[in-house]
Amino acid sequence: MLNQAYDIAAVPAAVPDALAFHRGLDGYAPTPLHDLGGGVWLKDESGRLGLPAFKVLGASWAVERALRADPSITTLVAASAGNHGRAVAHVARLRGLTCRVYLPARSVAARRSAIAGEGAEVVIVEGTYEEAVARAAADGAAPRVFELADVGASGPAEWVIDGYATLFSELDTDWSVALVPVGVGSLGAAAARWGAAAGVPVLAVEPDVAACLTASLVAGEPTVVDTPGTAMAGLDCAEVSLAAWPTLEPGIRGTITVSDAQTRDAMRELAARGLAIGDSGAATLAALHKLRSDDELLAAVSLDRVLLIATEGPTDPDGYAATVA
Repeated sequence: MLNQAYDIAAVPAAVPDALAFHRGLDGYAPTPLHDLGGGVWLKDESGRLGLPAFKVLGASWAVERALRADPSITTLVAASAGNHGRAVAHVARLRGLTCRVYLPARSVAARRSAIAGEGAEVVIVEGTYEEAVARAAADGAAPRVFELADVGASGPAEWVIDGYATLFSELDTDWSVALVPVGVGSLGAAAARWGAAAGVPVLAVEPDVAACLTASLVAGEPTVVDTPGTAMAGLDCAEVSLAAWPTLEPGIRGTITVSDAQTRDAMRELAARGLAIGDSGAATLAALHKLRSDDELLAAVSLDRVLLIATEGPTDPDGYAATVA
């Protein structure tokens, strides 16, 4: 879908403050770009600062900002579909903090175990991701507790977006289009800010059963959608972040929705190339295949040099193995 509100002059500028911080972390290195041929490149976030997803960029910077503001913080809380929670738990362990992560009941066992393996307390919420967010927010009101949310109107959610800017600072600007997976929209906002400055149109990729950004762009305001569930757990979100929305509305050129089946095909295609990419990460390749036959979007973007953001490795190892077998 082409975004009729697209206006890059209205996109807020990226805040690059996190870049120097990330460069000072043990194990920091730019993630690799893989040439898929035909002018298509994939930025592989399956190994970012010791974790199998990009989320640690936002979590580490938000915690740094929080501790600068309030050194008395002892506990981090977060809601997650998997990758964000593990990133928060990982950062908590590194910073000597305790951590509690709320997960929706449909989160898979492997992601729960990975979070617990970082030393965090895992709380299963018998409901949706949004209900887990509400539980974490209530918990975060306690003294010396910091709720690290990648949703919300300001504060931590903005810090998360700023942390994700590091991913795009590692790229050149010679791209004809970038495809980025979007859940609540924090990564999409970071991409849109980079794209507006670099002159690169950004297309958002969503699950067809959790296309909250597409619905919001159509309505002209943040809109809640029903989410029956998707294997793209990191994108299984019913509403966009209010902190991200002022960037997403003018800064995203268009959206593409993909099914679980299309994403699994893309996972198998990447596996055949020796690249182990999880469901949410492979969504951009699935979207590129759809884009090639989308006349409306092709009239607005070029496929001369395409950037795909692959946000995760196989964070559900059993599901990944069954898909690529």
